[in-house]
Amino acid sequence: MISKYEFQFSFLSHSVTKIAITVAAVLTFSHIVVQLFGQTIPDTFWPIFKEIGAGFILVTAFAFAVAWFLKARPHNRPKHYSVVMFDIDGKETILPGLRTEFRNHDVAWSFMKQYKEAYPLNNFALVSDVKKDRKKVMFRYI
Repeated sequence: MISKYEFQFSFLSHSVTKIAITVAAVLTFSHIVVQLFGQTIPDTFWPIFKEIGAGFILVTAFAFAVAWFLKARPHNRPKHYSVVMFDIDGKETILPGLRTEFRNHDVAWSFMKQYKEAYPLNNFALVSDVKKDRKKVMFRYI
């Protein structure tokens, strides 16, 4: 017959063995999962993802370049600029002796600033004809 102490020891050794086997199985499975998802799969697919990423960047850059070329239009810079004078009431006037026709925007703007200092009660506008529109386009107003 088995004594009370032998029964407790055999029960304890069986439960420790079951726990050890369970722990070993969990550790082995977790090691396999870590190995699979940590090294095997990334090592297999990383070169593919790398090439796909590089291709995506190139396609995106090419798409932006094409969109920019399609959207960008050559600027139609006017060849002639005019300075238009306005009196206090906002009516267009002509002041004798002032140059009003220019070929360069910067020169016209410079003359406009000088005219404003000389005639502070008048307002001046820098305008030009754009080929597509019949109306004059106002660039600056002081």
